[in-house]
Amino acid sequence: MTARPLVVLQSFPDPRPTTNPYIVMLADAIRRQPDVALRTFSWRNALLTRYDVVHLHWPETLLEGRTPLRALVRQLLAAVLLLRIAILRTPVVRTVHNLELPDGIGRRQRFLLTRFDRLTTLRIVLNEHTPVPPGTEAVTILHGHYREWFRDVPRRPQVDGRLAYFGLIRRYKNVQALVRAFSGMPPDASLQVGGRPSTPELAAEIAGLAGDDDRIGLMLEFLTDEQLVGIASAAQLVVLPYREMHNSGGTLAALSLDRPVLVPDNEVNRALAREVGDRWVRRYAAPLTTDTLDRTLAELRAEPPHGRPDLSARDWSTVGAAHVSAYRRALKPASARARAAAAPQPRRYSW
Repeated sequence: MTARPLVVLQSFPDPRPTTNPYIVMLADAIRRQPDVALRTFSWRNALLTRYDVVHLHWPETLLEGRTPLRALVRQLLAAVLLLRIAILRTPVVRTVHNLELPDGIGRRQRFLLTRFDRLTTLRIVLNEHTPVPPGTEAVTILHGHYREWFRDVPRRPQVDGRLAYFGLIRRYKNVQALVRAFSGMPPDASLQVGGRPSTPELAAEIAGLAGDDDRIGLMLEFLTDEQLVGIASAAQLVVLPYREMHNSGGTLAALSLDRPVLVPDNEVNRALAREVGDRWVRRYAAPLTTDTLDRTLAELRAEPPHGRPDLSARDWSTVGAAHVSAYRRALKPASARARAAAAPQPRRYSW
């Protein structure tokens, strides 16, 4: 008799054109693993079908709605899901994408998110420097690269002196500081900013800072893959000036396109530099200044990185297998998981 495959309910729905590529690549990598069935999220799947493990990514998205009534309905459904998980003792695996709860959420949402956290069996962290609560079980699985995702997307020739930022624009990503710092750069430098701002006010602020400087190109909208690759590949340096940077898909996207990045200096980015090479991951101590941008460009011109950054540890076949291993670990009794965690590991998925 053939054993029933392990059924995993993911917290994301079927992918759409605007879906985070990380989610799409993760789903594909898991589906390629033997003896696993992946189920994407719908309330019908979550409440009425059978599955062995729940994998949460950004659980706050389950609680949101376009209207207050729709949000309330989804929050009531989430409460029912929590009750089902508790009664059936379904293991919950949680990928820690963000360190804090989202800003601006209400008490009901905060309560539900706290309950999801309390029911979590095993956390997946994307780097070894992610803090987890005392006594919490966790496994490190690196964020996969984007090389296959962008493989067939046309690239543009690199432009000397071109700086670039791409990705969703939120206040903590500090794009305003990049535009301010760039304004003092020499005339032969240029800057391209692409991505959808989180609010109209933020878009207006960035446009105001750029003013009539024709060296600055703004594409303040959701980027297609072609637009993103065009911006990144034309750049001599991708600058991601986040005030807080812990897990950055934008950094990996730039490195997957063989472009060096300038990022804040912290323990996560120092570890990434050791992994892929210092010449690919340039770091600065805040605040970001014109001198920092000018000096980094000068260093790149004098000694550009050669070859490609080493992203071999981020192959999606490795990432997919590590996720399935985490699901099977979460299914074991707590005592067995503790023994497994204490035993020598033949292979680690970490920096």
